Amino acid sequence: MDEAKREEIRKQAKQILDSFAHSLEKVKIKGEVLKKEVGGFREENNGQEGDKDFRGRMFENAPVKNEDFIIAEKKKW
Repeated sequence: MDEAKREEIRKQAKQILDSFAHSLEKVKIKGEVLKKEVGGFREENNGQEGDKDFRGRMFENAPVKNEDFIIAEKKKW
């Protein structure tokens, strides 16, 4: 590809980008409304009791374990 063709492509690309930027200037975006309250926290109290045999089932399903620990590798699938 000769230099003249490259320069023509650069001019076309610049024209496309300038046109796109000009179009974006006309776009109006609604402002983000922020909550005044902070959410996502829970009250500490006597929560629900967990499943008593969950730990046992987890250790039964674990392929490699060592007493009270499950031995796992990252990204082994």
